[in-house]
Amino acid sequence: MNWVVAILLSAFFLGLYDLCIKHAVRANAVTPVLFFSTLTGAAVWGCLLLVEAVRPGLLPPALVPDALTWSQHLQLLLKSGIVAASWIGTYYSLKHLPLSLGAPLRATSPLLTLFGAILILGERPTILETIGILTTLGSFVGLSVAGAREGVHFHRNKWVGLLLVGTFLGAVSSLYDKYLLGTVKFSVPTVQCWFSLYLPVFFGPFALGWKLRLWPRNEFAWRWSIPFIALLLLAADYLYFSALRNPHGLVAIVMSLRRASTLVAFAGGLYFFHEANGWRKLPAVIGILIGVVLTILG
Repeated sequence: MNWVVAILLSAFFLGLYDLCIKHAVRANAVTPVLFFSTLTGAAVWGCLLLVEAVRPGLLPPALVPDALTWSQHLQLLLKSGIVAASWIGTYYSLKHLPLSLGAPLRATSPLLTLFGAILILGERPTILETIGILTTLGSFVGLSVAGAREGVHFHRNKWVGLLLVGTFLGAVSSLYDKYLLGTVKFSVPTVQCWFSLYLPVFFGPFALGWKLRLWPRNEFAWRWSIPFIALLLLAADYLYFSALRNPHGLVAIVMSLRRASTLVAFAGGLYFFHEANGWRKLPAVIGILIGVVLTILG
């Protein structure tokens, strides 16, 4: 599959993933949502590992992880730790912020990734790709300004600050993904399998603390969207990792195109959650589309 097609499909699934997060955490305890959703992803890969162990060769190579050394397991454990820290910030923030603002704020990660890709990985996007990235990011800024009309003042809102921290860690994770897949040459199923299996290791202690009421906490209600968070992310990440592993898939461009998920989340936030100021945000959304097209043409 062409890497551009793969990353645009990934963006679509990622937008649905954001909608499921909002549905799952709205007026609900965040910690068990994180634990049970990551447990779902771990269960999927656990079953695939079991099938491969019982019937070697039955699964296609695209679903079979490679054997790893202990040091390689530690590398993937670090990947899971970075993502876990990022998700704590983003899940709690998306609970308290409108999705039509939270999703665009998360989408500023390509700017951080672009700087990192230039400084660390030595990537050089073309002029048109750079214009596309900057157009997209400028539109995100315009979309974020509309948040002030909804009473969300970025300079003093703690959830905005927490979301930006989570977004920064997400950018760090993206650069690390490119290192694991492009430099270390891990296969896509290897990264996705062990990353998924290690995530509950980080969230399990928090879920136990929540269960034992070690801190003041909200009550938890099970929702159908919780397992779909993991299933949609598995689909989105598999396509995303495949695009990153392609030598033509520059990490800055891949991350910029992946942020097209904001359009899906934006539309869903207005339609399903009846969020305000949709028309006022529309020009910025159109700007995002223009930025994505310019990036593809580059």
